[in-house]
Amino acid sequence: MLSGEYNYTIDAKGRLNFPAKLREEIGDKLILAKSLTDTCLTVYSVEKFDELVAKVDALPMAKARNIRRHLFSSAVEMTPDKQGRILIPQNLREYCQLQKDVVIVGVSQNCEIWSQENWNNVMNSIEAEHLAEIVDELGI
Repeated sequence: MLSGEYNYTIDAKGRLNFPAKLREEIGDKLILAKSLTDTCLTVYSVEKFDELVAKVDALPMAKARNIRRHLFSSAVEMTPDKQGRILIPQNLREYCQLQKDVVIVGVSQNCEIWSQENWNNVMNSIEAEHLAEIVDELGI
């Protein structure tokens, strides 16, 4: 399971340290793509991305065409360098407003990369009452 919150700084060339703990779980190669639901980047293991591809491919073309365009046009396979850094392409940095301060979070099956500002906004918008309703539904 991928978990944790990690704060880093992206350098002027667009390189970002990727946490060793998360690299160990994901493997040697990872897939970076625009999130399907938020203004962040999602990091997948190759296996999890292949599972997502199969699910998207199983959808009717009319339902899946925009998901395909959004996801696959942005997907980049990469291998962290010897220092554990990944190079985030300029178009993806612009998409999720990555400038300097970055948050990487493990969210169970994959990771997300957020600008610090966007992450703070999302976390501040989570309402305790809404979480309590979901916890009740899960029977926790």
